[in-house]
Amino acid sequence: MKLSTIGQKMNRLTGVRSIMKDIKDTLQANKDVQYINLSAGNPLIIPDVDKIWRKHTNSILDTTFSDVIGRYGSSQGYEPLINAIVEFFNTTYNWGITNKNILVTSGSQSLYFIATNAFCGTDINSDNRHVLLPITPDYTGYGGVVVDSNMIVSNVPRIEKKEKHRFKYHVNFESLRINESVGAIILSRPSNPSGNIISKDELNKIIDAASSFKIPVLVDSAYASPFPNLVYTNMEHVWKENVIHCLSFSKAGLPGERIGIAIGHESYIEVMEAFQSNLNLHSSRFGQALVAETIISGDMDVLSKETIQPYYLEKKKILEDALDKEMPDIPWYLHDIEGGLFGWLWIENLPISDLELYDLLKKEGLLIVPGSSFFPSTDKSWVHSSECIRISLTASNEEILLAAKIISKTLVRIFNANE
Repeated sequence: MKLSTIGQKMNRLTGVRSIMKDIKDTLQANKDVQYINLSAGNPLIIPDVDKIWRKHTNSILDTTFSDVIGRYGSSQGYEPLINAIVEFFNTTYNWGITNKNILVTSGSQSLYFIATNAFCGTDINSDNRHVLLPITPDYTGYGGVVVDSNMIVSNVPRIEKKEKHRFKYHVNFESLRINESVGAIILSRPSNPSGNIISKDELNKIIDAASSFKIPVLVDSAYASPFPNLVYTNMEHVWKENVIHCLSFSKAGLPGERIGIAIGHESYIEVMEAFQSNLNLHSSRFGQALVAETIISGDMDVLSKETIQPYYLEKKKILEDALDKEMPDIPWYLHDIEGGLFGWLWIENLPISDLELYDLLKKEGLLIVPGSSFFPSTDKSWVHSSECIRISLTASNEEILLAAKIISKTLVRIFNANE
């Protein structure tokens, strides 16, 4: 088989995808083993959330079902959903947006594929512009959406060590380079994997610097307010002319329906809509109709605030308390879990790599994600990038407690062996 350059690139498993394949293979090959799986990004099926989705599914089946699934739609998106987003964001945040500022995509991964390949790469003047990640670690999927891996440029963070085995990443503005070589900037807020929320001042500084070069800044709000509201500290959104605000409904209980939302200046939206029209016409209309009903009814806002956020806030506290209780006397630090579905554990001076630690934990029946995949294009000589692991909060309370014990026991054995 002869593949094109793009075909060869897309045929490779990038970043954490290869780890997830290994986890899948491990689970299939060892069906008699009861693994604690703290690797997943899948949200848990919360009964109260599931109940709401079923209610609105039944409503659609009884009313607009045939029209929703039996007709092609606009490449921009399902009109009732677009209207609902405009109404909600103008009422809640006073952004003053219109329907022209909205695009619905087949999940946020599709959204980033469209944006990065529309705004980055080689243009008609043979100028090459890259995707800038202003702070790493960040979502590993960004590396998979560009057709040329050299298009990604990452900026190493500034690390603040805090009391009680905590730490936090900050944007390192001394090393950040925003200029005409940048086609688009992407960051997740809250961050996958670290749970970091960069400050409003940091975000404004990035946006304003990018504005000077007419660079779009894509703010990935897959875990943010208003939906699914997986935020555990104060957080303010920023809306400016060169911002593309990106929503996902996966963590609100619809990962299978692939619904992503881009909110941006109409000049960006027009380009991305044309790209989507050529790529896949439009996102699932049934999923869009479901989301529209939950927003219009007010159920989505209530669920996010009263069910989804408190549910994972409890998981966050259980993980924090368990690590504080179980971890040995070594230089370990948990990133402040300011939002999202994950804990991000840094073991400073880890004698082995994160990939080797992943293998050892797997032998103990615990599945986590090694952290090095979340540092795309980062200099491999920076040891911090191989000293971290991601721990999912999408498990039972008992599994989180047991996982902390396994991690502690394994690290004691590793450090003792290297004394």
